Amino acid sequence: MIEDISVLRRCVERQTFDLLKTACLALLEKDADDRAARVLLSLAYAHLGERDALTNSMTLVEAQTAHYDQDVLCDLAAVYIACHQIDKARSLLEKLVADAPEHDLALARLAWCCMAQGDAEEALALFERSVRLSPGRMTVHLNRLQLVLSLLKEAAIDELIAQAFVCLQAQQDELSDTVFEVYETRLYRLQLQWWVSSEQYAAAEQWLTSSKDSADDQHGFDEEKAVFWGKEYATLLAEHDQHGIAESYLKDVLKNLPDNVALLLALSELAQVQGLTMPAIAYLRRAIAQDKDNSALWVNLSSACLHSLDSQARHAAEKAVTLADAMVVGAEHSAEKIELCRLQAKNALALVESDAQAFDKAEALFCEVLAERPYFLPALSGLGQQRMQQGQIDAAVELFEKIKEVDPTKGYSALINARRFPDDVETLEKLEKAAKLPSMEGSMRSSLLFQLAAAWEKRKDYHKAFEMAEQANAASLRFLKYDPKDHRNRCARMRYAFSASLYEHRADCGVASTLPVFVLGMPRSGTTLVEQIIAGHSDIFGAGELGVIPNVIQGLNRWERHVGSGREFPDCIDDMDAYVCQGVANNVLKELQAYAPEAKHIVDKLPHNFENVGLIKFLFPNARIISVRRDPRDIALSNYFTDYQAKHCGMGFAYDMTNIGEQLADHNLMMHHWNQVFPNQILEIRYEDVVEDLEGSARKMLDYIGVEWQPEVLKFNELERSVKTASVWQVRQPLYKTSKAKWVNYQDKLAPLIKGTNAPIEFDPIEMLTLPEPGFLTSGVAHFHKDELDEAETCFKKMLHHNPNHAACQYITGLVYFRKNHMAEGIKLVESALETLPWQKEWRDNLIKAYELTGQTDKAVALTQKGTGERSASAAEPMLETNNVTDDVEDEDLFPLVGSEQYF
Repeated sequence: MIEDISVLRRCVERQTFDLLKTACLALLEKDADDRAARVLLSLAYAHLGERDALTNSMTLVEAQTAHYDQDVLCDLAAVYIACHQIDKARSLLEKLVADAPEHDLALARLAWCCMAQGDAEEALALFERSVRLSPGRMTVHLNRLQLVLSLLKEAAIDELIAQAFVCLQAQQDELSDTVFEVYETRLYRLQLQWWVSSEQYAAAEQWLTSSKDSADDQHGFDEEKAVFWGKEYATLLAEHDQHGIAESYLKDVLKNLPDNVALLLALSELAQVQGLTMPAIAYLRRAIAQDKDNSALWVNLSSACLHSLDSQARHAAEKAVTLADAMVVGAEHSAEKIELCRLQAKNALALVESDAQAFDKAEALFCEVLAERPYFLPALSGLGQQRMQQGQIDAAVELFEKIKEVDPTKGYSALINARRFPDDVETLEKLEKAAKLPSMEGSMRSSLLFQLAAAWEKRKDYHKAFEMAEQANAASLRFLKYDPKDHRNRCARMRYAFSASLYEHRADCGVASTLPVFVLGMPRSGTTLVEQIIAGHSDIFGAGELGVIPNVIQGLNRWERHVGSGREFPDCIDDMDAYVCQGVANNVLKELQAYAPEAKHIVDKLPHNFENVGLIKFLFPNARIISVRRDPRDIALSNYFTDYQAKHCGMGFAYDMTNIGEQLADHNLMMHHWNQVFPNQILEIRYEDVVEDLEGSARKMLDYIGVEWQPEVLKFNELERSVKTASVWQVRQPLYKTSKAKWVNYQDKLAPLIKGTNAPIEFDPIEMLTLPEPGFLTSGVAHFHKDELDEAETCFKKMLHHNPNHAACQYITGLVYFRKNHMAEGIKLVESALETLPWQKEWRDNLIKAYELTGQTDKAVALTQKGTGERSASAAEPMLETNNVTDDVEDEDLFPLVGSEQYF
């Protein structure tokens, strides 16, 4: 029996858990009371992920703990470790080591527990004791080296790496090829980690190259190993905050292996952790092109598209479900793999439905997944987040508690989001250590640090709370490209473009609808609370933070690029005539009405629309605009403590107190400007007034909107509607005053904020083309299509007088000249237009025809060849589909097409 158990423990050491399971079951058939075999069987179940079998086995195991010898107790600790129950394992091992201080394996496992919980120095001392007692235990060498690397004890690292290689070589004949390769791979990874942490990138890349060359010489190119080590190197770089080097290296490997799915996936993951959604999607599409029937790839694509490209996220999830359902057990797919693929695909579709607020459909799908696998973390998390959005906080907490059983860090993180804070400091300290474990996100996990900041604030330890927030923001800033000067310049141009004179000269623009209500202000000023209050009225629907106005701006920019004007928003606003403006406004109304067809008013509460008041009033002169104000110090701290997960997007200012101060100053100046241009048309509501006098503030807002009083608005926290903003928890609570004057707790931290707020507002000189009247291009095109060439030419020349490089006007003026038989002048204009917009095929075709008609065949041939080459190059590039989330009509429905036919 002793010999049998020693064989089983060698299976553990060699990580052959399938064999361990088979051997344990065989032993237990002979002797059902074999305690050692029962514990080791539980260990096998834990490592193989057989949760139900593990639960049943552990019921028997834990009932007999008092009868176990030291070796069996040590094995039981290993089971707890495999189940992420580190506290249980550590407690058991500490008692064991106290009774048996020379038990080398107990020392090693206790060292691992200490290392996992961040007690590095204690762990290192235990590893040293274990190595002295058993110098041939390879796992101890590897774990000790991992710990020393994390502590950056540079003097010892090279020696420890050498010792580990010697130990491994000494055991080569005893170990199976598989186990030897596992140890060797881990050791090489630690070597790579040392090179990366010490910034010896040249040494790392030389080793990667030499390993590849050596493999080429001996066995031919091993693509799988090249990709494996490329990914490992990139992961280590990311863990050390070197995402740029990681991306560059993977791209170099990709040049030689352009169709390798694993590489494309690695690049997609790297892009996603940096917040680069579109490149991530592009890499996934390239991977899918190589393996179209891979359900997991479609799941990844759906996840990447979620929240930004809704229809593509849905298509990918539905495709994943179809492919997973079609999988059959065979050489390629085991039953377990098929089950996992189906669960992942169904969960992806559930997330899509939840994001679309089809909550009943989403819940049914989540519940189907959880019925098959009750502890499937993605489904627990997805359903929990949906419960939060719906205001079912207690139901969400139940799900997050289940997550905590499997993954304590994820569980506590979700619970803190639901404002269920750990009761003990020890748990918070463990979570902090977990937040500082390296991952693809980098050396720190900013999201968990933000949550810890909230937890410490709850405990009124404001110094510790701010320390966590500082670290979280610093970690996030690695991925941000926010430019405060650019924001200041943009605001200045907005004020310049939307001056009072614009509305005097464009009085007939816009649509006189009172449907839209815009709630705006600085983020965290109370916009969600204000919307929730007024949306309690039966005539008002709160649609949340909509992108309708920013999407109008993007549509205008697309049009300006399409016509090659060289302008963009807000400069181009003076070219919108009444027809175009009303077309845009009616499309916005159509989208708003789709949210609640029976509502008299639809609320868009996108905070940063404070920059876009000018455009809102241009489109909707009668729109109601509520500007929410709050003590700027409380706004600043609330932003600084909020995890917007806003890599590479507009909330970049919120991660630096000086930038927050500058944004506050920009906001104040913008609102001052709008109040001057639109006197007495914008209602200002102070958050503090709402808190002190809810009914008075609510009456003022409803009266301004133009609806009768309804007392139901005072029960805003009971409103059944989805909330997806950072205020998801707060709006479910009755009105509370604790958020007032929170800045007092952080007075000594406000110097950077004050500096940013009080600094002079300086911006670059504004040079903006101003058109005396709108529609030169659109009017000219209309004349052109009627063959009114002189009138068309007059319109185009007026535009070219003000904007000589307007490509579309150059082109169609050239067409006018062609029709008037002024070929030389026309060719010159079309050539100039094509220099600006070389991808315009129709323009090129007409110029080729003009060359042919004027006998310039060499130019015609050259341009034809150039066009063919450009089209081929374009076809070779992977194309990304895009969603037009503003409306269902194309730009051309709002703006007449420039040249929709050939003219020869």
